[in-house]
Amino acid sequence: MEVFVRDITKKLENLAPIEYADSYDNVGLIVGSLDQKIINILITLDLTEDVFNESINKKCNLIISFHPIIFKPIKNIIGKTFSERIIISALKNNVSIYVIHTNLDSIWEGPSDYIFKLLKIKKEKVLIPKKETIKKMITYVPISYAEKVRNSLFEAGAGNISNYSHCSYNFDGFGSYMGNNKTKPFFGEKEIFYMKKETCIGVIFPSHKLNVIKKALFKNHPYEEVAYEIYNIENVNPYVGIGFLGELEKDMNEYDFLVFLKKKMNFSYIRHSHFTNKKIKKIAIITGSGRFGIEYAIKEKADVFISSDLKYHDFFKSEKKILIVDVSHYESEKINKNLLKSFLDKNFPFISIYESKIHTNPIEYF
Repeated sequence: MEVFVRDITKKLENLAPIEYADSYDNVGLIVGSLDQKIINILITLDLTEDVFNESINKKCNLIISFHPIIFKPIKNIIGKTFSERIIISALKNNVSIYVIHTNLDSIWEGPSDYIFKLLKIKKEKVLIPKKETIKKMITYVPISYAEKVRNSLFEAGAGNISNYSHCSYNFDGFGSYMGNNKTKPFFGEKEIFYMKKETCIGVIFPSHKLNVIKKALFKNHPYEEVAYEIYNIENVNPYVGIGFLGELEKDMNEYDFLVFLKKKMNFSYIRHSHFTNKKIKKIAIITGSGRFGIEYAIKEKADVFISSDLKYHDFFKSEKKILIVDVSHYESEKINKNLLKSFLDKNFPFISIYESKIHTNPIEYF
């Protein structure tokens, strides 16, 4: 069975929509063509020259990297940096490069979910919900077509609120129109004023599904010109955002928790603030760099906040209200390779998908 880059990217973007990435990020297809036929796939946390050579040796013509090799615009590509040399090599060898980064961090079943399951933490909610991830559609449909249109919107992904599906608000009224001599009205005649009883249907949907929702509406609505309205709404999706909150099955003291965390996650080292002398029950986690989440964790009354790349002064923010724990950036994210491989193996079992064997952590400990 032939599989192309676009087939892989479509699956990945259903898992972690590009729209969920942070504004500074650079995700999606970075190098290559959506029409390229896939041979093998290599998954890596970081794309280095050693990793690229590994992809060539394993005959992988698609590399999926968690961290982008391009963050800022490039004015020229002349091989002066490792990222420029990788881009040049990728083009020469017909290797496509795809990045899935903060959009993966933002989904409910992303990296933190893996950690929560490993630590037997019951996940409760997102620590920092993303804004502008929900839209609302209002449309007006002849009563006899309301059920068909409404169901098509549900099938396209509209009408989900937390644990409820098929949510909509409906009321009947009268719609009027008069088409000019170029129209072909479904009801009535052109150049004659017409009024018909219609149902107003309102649904919410994830922002990234806008085009799919509109396509379903236009396909199933009988009118030549479809009346509809799209709104950005302030409501937040409780399942989309950065960082997650949860509770341990059983509380433990701070020392035992750190021993437990280090052992379960196989961390090389842990830095932490002074002990608060409180039990650890409620956990807040942001994988990778997450110093911006300390205040959110305190506001949520978490007992411990776990993240990476914390600075000296960040630990003062504890004020004995919360235990702040800093772990290795690399080690908090290395599980992403396994997460992505498991997902793609399930969807493309007939393609060879490899996790990179290269240890890409740029930090050594003396």
